[in-house]
Amino acid sequence: MKWRIEIVLLLALLLPPALAAQPATTPIVFKLGTVAPSGSSYHRALLTLASRWKSTPGGADIRIYPGGIAGGEAEMLRKMKIGQIDAALMTANGMADIDPAVQSLQALPLFFRSLEEVDYVTSVVHPKLDKRLRDKGFVVLVWLDAGWVRFFSKTPIDHPDDLKRLKLFTWSGDTRTFDLYKSAGFQPVALETNDILPMLRTGMIAAVPTIPQIALGSQIFTATPYMLDLRWAPLVGALVVTERAWNRLTPAAQTAMAAAAADVGRQLKEANHLEGDAAVAAMQKRGLHVTMTTPATEAEWRSAAGAIYPRIRGGLVPADFFDEVQRILVQYRATYTAVAGAK
Repeated sequence: MKWRIEIVLLLALLLPPALAAQPATTPIVFKLGTVAPSGSSYHRALLTLASRWKSTPGGADIRIYPGGIAGGEAEMLRKMKIGQIDAALMTANGMADIDPAVQSLQALPLFFRSLEEVDYVTSVVHPKLDKRLRDKGFVVLVWLDAGWVRFFSKTPIDHPDDLKRLKLFTWSGDTRTFDLYKSAGFQPVALETNDILPMLRTGMIAAVPTIPQIALGSQIFTATPYMLDLRWAPLVGALVVTERAWNRLTPAAQTAMAAAAADVGRQLKEANHLEGDAAVAAMQKRGLHVTMTTPATEAEWRSAAGAIYPRIRGGLVPADFFDEVQRILVQYRATYTAVAGAK
C-alpha cells in the first residue's frame, strides 16, 4: 500500500500542469418564464434563442417555462426579484411594475396609427427606458411588438358603451390600468393570464383585450366568438434578464448573447406582424364573428380614448414620457407626410 501512495505522489509531481485534475466548470443556467403558450411562435423563438445561447462560448443554457408555468407576469417579476427565475419574456404591463415609464409604449389607446410608428417611437425612447430599468436591476435584451390588441367578447361590441356593459379582463397586479378603466366607466376584473379562459366560461369576465395570435393559441376565441376590428393599442414587450444573472457572464458572452437575442427578436417581430391577420382568418373559419368599425364608430372610440388621456398622463404613464411620445409622433407624422407628398 505504501508503494502505491508513493507512485501516486510521484506522478502528481511529474505530470504537466495541463494534465493535472481541473475543477469542474458549473454551467450557467437561466430560468426563463413567459405566459406565451407552449408551441406558440414566441415559445418557438425562445427555443431557437436557447440553442444559439448554448452554442455561444461561455453562454448560458435556458430552461424555458412557457404558458404561465412560472406564474403570471406579476408573479414572474416577483420571482425574478428573489432569484427563483432569471429572465422573462414580458409585456409592458408586467414591466410597468419595474418602471411605469414602459407603459408609454403600450398604454396609450388609439395613440398609434401604424406599427411603423410604434417601431420609430420605440427606437427613440428605448435607450432611456433601458437605463431606467438597468438602474433597477434589470437588463433589456430586445424590445418587441406583437401587433395590435383587439377586443374579444362573448357578445358583439360596436360602440364604447357596448364594452362598458361587459366585465373586462385586466392583468392581476396592474392596479393603475384597473383604476383607469374603472374611472372611465368600464367594469375591470383583475386576473392572472391562466385564469382568462376558465373565468370566461364561468361568466366572471365577458371581454378580453388581446392580440389575435394569443386568442387563437390559448383558445380564448372559443369562449369569445366576437372580435371588434379596432386597433386599440400595440402589444409591446421585451426579453428581460436580471442584472444579477447577466453579470455571471463574461463581457464577450454578453455581447454575443445580446446580438443573438436581437436577431431572434427581429425575426419574431416580423413573423408576428404576418401572423396577426392569419390568426383572425383561422378563427373566422372556426366561427369567430368580426365587427368592422366604420369612420363614425372609430370616431366614437377615439373620442372615448381621448377623454381618458388626462388620466393616463401622470397616472398610468409618467407625464414626461407621455409628452415625449406625443412629440415624437407629431414629428414623425410631419416628416412622413412631407416625404410622402414629395413622391
